Amino acid sequence: MIDILIVDDETKAREVLGEMIRLYCTDSDIALREADGVQSAVAAIQHKTPDLLLLDIRLKDGNGFDLLNRIKHLAIPVIFITAYEEYAIKACKVSALNYLLKPVDPFELKDAIANAGKRIEREKLVERLDTFMQNFSGSERQVKRITLKTAESIYIINTSDIVFCEADGNYTTFYLLDKRRVTVSRPLGDYEEMIGSDRFIRTHQSYLVNMDHIVRYEKGEGIIVTVNEDKVPVSTRKKEQLLQFLNSF
Repeated sequence: MIDILIVDDETKAREVLGEMIRLYCTDSDIALREADGVQSAVAAIQHKTPDLLLLDIRLKDGNGFDLLNRIKHLAIPVIFITAYEEYAIKACKVSALNYLLKPVDPFELKDAIANAGKRIEREKLVERLDTFMQNFSGSERQVKRITLKTAESIYIINTSDIVFCEADGNYTTFYLLDKRRVTVSRPLGDYEEMIGSDRFIRTHQSYLVNMDHIVRYEKGEGIIVTVNEDKVPVSTRKKEQLLQFLNSF
């Protein structure tokens, strides 16, 4: 899934781009969102970091470069969409993936998004490899870690510090031992596979729990209570697996 944010101050322009993508970019699974200016784009990115920006130069409350300065710490790939060819050179200088002149040719748009998609997939692979290398060691004492990226920060988290994870659609919230919460825009299944530890049990479709941090299982209510006094539900289907784990002590 490639999450694309279209940033253009003209409603019609956003609609045309969206329709082109739906008609021509059928080889990729794409989710589209829209913003009409710098502020609305920043808000959309803070809500969920997109994989790719289709960015107009002139916006209602600034320009595309103002937006890039606001989010430069995120290094989101960009394709500039502009009616002003003189901006193309500047676009290249800020390392845009590509730029397209209005009116946009649908086949050029398709090629630009396809190239962006390949780069995005490569970067996701590199991220997975980085996580693997962080966790690979001949020493049993090395702590396993994962990387959590939000709109504002990149967290390096010891898996032993995770109390439990909660899913909400394509978002996952990590509840940590120090009572911090970190929400990222990736589904829980990705992290369950990444952590890959038998100490973590899926007690419910929406919950992955670190068994090292539970203090009791309340059978009547069907909940687990953690060291931080959080209450995590246990589904009927997962009850037997949980009881087998607890009886193994």
